[in-house]
Amino acid sequence: MATFVLVHGGWHGAWCWERLIPLLQAAGHQVFAPTMTGFAERANLLTPEVGISTHIEDIVQVIENHNLEKVILLGHSYGGMIITGVVDQVPDCIAHLVYLDTFVPKDGESMADVVPNNVRGLRKEAIAHGDGWRVAPLHAMPFGIEEVFGVSQEPDLSWVKSMVTPQSLKTFEEHLHLRNPDIVSSKPRTYIYCTGGGSFVNRTFFSIMRSTLMRRTLPPAGPGWRLRQLPTGHDCMITMPRELADLLLEIAYLVNS
Repeated sequence: MATFVLVHGGWHGAWCWERLIPLLQAAGHQVFAPTMTGFAERANLLTPEVGISTHIEDIVQVIENHNLEKVILLGHSYGGMIITGVVDQVPDCIAHLVYLDTFVPKDGESMADVVPNNVRGLRKEAIAHGDGWRVAPLHAMPFGIEEVFGVSQEPDLSWVKSMVTPQSLKTFEEHLHLRNPDIVSSKPRTYIYCTGGGSFVNRTFFSIMRSTLMRRTLPPAGPGWRLRQLPTGHDCMITMPRELADLLLEIAYLVNS
């Protein structure tokens, strides 16, 4: 049996894993998928002071409170920032890192450093409509593209729009401070890249956007990475749960071997 800890991305919550978790459990594995402070059913806890340090502590507490060992720690999107901080805090508990369609932050970086153009727009939105600190979730893509977080088909599109909740600007601006700047490279690790889904226009748009404005979200080129791909959009746990589960079961086999 392997132990998975799944860390959701920005504006999401534990709800996004509901199709994936049963597939991992059916294979005999243990799964923890907490909703971090201020998101989804915990939205009442959102304040201007909620940042990445808050969310790192959320996940560390799950691991420590349940005495988890040999954890396969997965971070999706914004969760890539969080799992990097978590493995730095509890390195002996982590057996494998999974960066799911995200970025691998470096010591001292914030999300504003990794994707500056994106965060600049979010900051303007928070100032204009979120009391200076609250960042509303995306409910539409530019140029009239019928897709949100890589989800383009109904009823999933409406479901995702109804479930996402705001997060604080601090989560995008707080810097990550690591005790061991080389902690990620010291662990077995896998990067899963979502190459895009939906129409040709959607796939082309996101390919261009990533290669120009979000280069840090492209698969890492350094040694030691297992690289995998899924031919779907960003929220692959919703659009391709079976295929994602199969990739994670590969990792579980490696950890248990």
